[in-house]
Amino acid sequence: MGLELYLDLLSQPCRALYIFARSNNIPFEFKQVQLVKGQHKTEEFRKVNVLMKVPALRDGSFTLAESIAILLYLAQKFKTPDHWYPSDLQKRARVDEYLSWQHANVRAKGSKVFLTKVLLPILTSQPLPAEKLEAAIEELNVVLKQFEEKFLQDKPFIAGSEISLADLVALVELMQPVCAGYDLFEERPKLTEWRRRVEEAVGKQLFQEAHEGIMNVKNLTADQFAPELLENFKQQLLKQ
Repeated sequence: MGLELYLDLLSQPCRALYIFARSNNIPFEFKQVQLVKGQHKTEEFRKVNVLMKVPALRDGSFTLAESIAILLYLAQKFKTPDHWYPSDLQKRARVDEYLSWQHANVRAKGSKVFLTKVLLPILTSQPLPAEKLEAAIEELNVVLKQFEEKFLQDKPFIAGSEISLADLVALVELMQPVCAGYDLFEERPKLTEWRRRVEEAVGKQLFQEAHEGIMNVKNLTADQFAPELLENFKQQLLKQ
């Protein structure tokens, strides 16, 4: 049995893994797990990842959860070019620093904008309250400023002159609110240029291919969701 990646490209971490594996010619079997249909909650998938989340990896009898762990596993197993996860101690530390920070910041705030702008109206069948979206965007703007000032600074990429895992993880997360209709790159020339460099480094065509599904996410309707997932999302969003 070869390497299997269990993915749904509506998910930011899944897209990062997909782009990384494809751009580095890592051979894998794409196992699609459709989140909106609740396929991650099946007993079959539970055998791969007891946490019932994507992404997940199976490599022979070895299974692995958590996107960052999977990215590091692939980088080291397939000996991808050093710039992805540098051997230089301080450059690697910069990558680790961003990957440690991003979960509760870029990921959390970008996801909140996405969920508020796209899913909340679908789940409630009501117009989006403007104040909810404004509050979510305000929180995202704070972490975008931190991202520029702390992590990007005046460098081409987060770890220096070449792309790393940190850049790829960052950009797929930032694309989530963009695909929801909030262009956070507008009036941010430094971020816009960084985005261009990241896309060129992995290949623009591949990057666009990975984002095709999420770009059409606004076409989703409530009847496409598994009922239990719909209720879970609804309760989660209404609490925010």
